[in-house]
Amino acid sequence: MEQAEEPRQGPLSNIRVLEMGQLLAGPFCGQLLADFGAEVIKCEQPGSGDPLRVWGQEKPYGKSLWWPVVGRNKKSLTINLRTAEGQALIHELVRDTDIVIENFRPGTMERWNLGYETLRKINPRLIMVRVSGYGQTGPYSARAGYGAIGEAMGGLRYVVGDPSTPPSRMGISIGDELAATYACIGALMALHHRQTSGEGQVVDSAIYEAVLAMMESTVSEYDVAGYVRERTGATLPNVSPSNVFRTRDDKMLLIAANQDTVFRRLAAAMGRPELAEDPRYATHAARGTNMRELDGLIEEWTRTVDLEPLQDLLEDHGVPCGLIYSAADMLKDPHFAAREAIVELPHRDFGSIKMQNVAPRLSETPGKLRHVGPELGEHTEQILRDLLSVTPERLGELRENGIV
Repeated sequence: MEQAEEPRQGPLSNIRVLEMGQLLAGPFCGQLLADFGAEVIKCEQPGSGDPLRVWGQEKPYGKSLWWPVVGRNKKSLTINLRTAEGQALIHELVRDTDIVIENFRPGTMERWNLGYETLRKINPRLIMVRVSGYGQTGPYSARAGYGAIGEAMGGLRYVVGDPSTPPSRMGISIGDELAATYACIGALMALHHRQTSGEGQVVDSAIYEAVLAMMESTVSEYDVAGYVRERTGATLPNVSPSNVFRTRDDKMLLIAANQDTVFRRLAAAMGRPELAEDPRYATHAARGTNMRELDGLIEEWTRTVDLEPLQDLLEDHGVPCGLIYSAADMLKDPHFAAREAIVELPHRDFGSIKMQNVAPRLSETPGKLRHVGPELGEHTEQILRDLLSVTPERLGELRENGIV
C-alpha cells in the first residue's frame, strides 16, 4: 500500500533521479537529494530489493531500522535490470530523468546496456553519478570495493584508534557516506554546469578518494618532512588541550581549548592563570609539545569538580566543552529539540520512528522529511502508469514475467 504522498518541496523539487545502487554508497547520495525535494525513484530487484532492507543490528518485528532512514522520501520501483525488457523500461524513463545514480562494480551497467554512452544518446542532458570503491578508471577499478577497504586505502584506518592496538574502524560506514556526499556535491555541480551548457556528464566518486580528500595534510607532511602521522587515540598530534577528561563523579567531558586565547580562559577557570604565561604552555606549539603533561594537569583539576558544575564553569569562561552523546542523550537534549534536529515520522510497523532531520538548513528553500523508506515496489504501478503510460494489462504481463 502506498504511503500518503506529501507534495515535494525544496530546491530540487523539479529534479528526477533514478537510483540504481544498493546498500549505502549510492543510496545515501539519493537520500541527500531526496531530502531537498528531488523525486528519487529507487530501482530494486523484484522479490528481494535493496539488501539494506534487512540490515541493522536491531530488527524489531524482523524489520530494519536502517532502511526507513536511507530509503526516506524515495519511491520504490521494482524492475529487473538484467532483462532486456527491464532495460527498455529504464531507457524510456531516462528520457525525462535528470540524474542516474549507480554504485555497482564498474562495467556492470555497461553489461546491462545501461552505461553512460548508451543513456546519453537517449538523453544528452543526463547526469550519471557513479560511486565505486576505486573509481571508473585505473588498475584497481574492476575490483570489488567496500567502504571499509576504501577507508583503509584512503588513509583513515591508519590514523584511527589507540597506538597500542591495531587500526580501528569508525562505528558507522563513514567511507560509503563520504563517497556518497561527494557524489551528491558532484551531481549538484553537474546540474549547475548543465544550466549553461545544456550537457550532462559523469560524476565519478571513488570511496578511497573521498576518504583521501578528508585526510588534511597527512600526504604533504610525509612528502615534505618525511613525517607519518600515527594513531594517537583521543587526541590529535600537537593539538592541546583537546581531550576527554574525567570528573569527580566519574563522568567524561570533552574540553577543547587549543587556541591561545581560549587556553587563557581555561587557565582562568582552573584558578591557575599563570599556566597561560608558562613557556611550556603559552603557545599552540608549546602546548602540543607538552601535551601529556598539560592534559595531566587539567585532569587533576577536573577530578575535583562534578560534571554539571564543571560544564557550567567552563561555559561561563567561554571554553568549548561538551558531553560525548549517545542516541539516548540526543533524544533528551533541549538544543536538539529546539532545532528539531531529530524528527518523528509515522511508520507502518512501528507506529512511529525517530531519525535525524535534514542537513544543512536553507532559509528560503529548506528540505523536509515526507515519509520513511517505502515498501518494496510500493510505487511500481504509479510510476509505470504515470510516466510511461503502461496499461494495467501490460503491467500484469510484466509482473507475470518477472520484469517488475
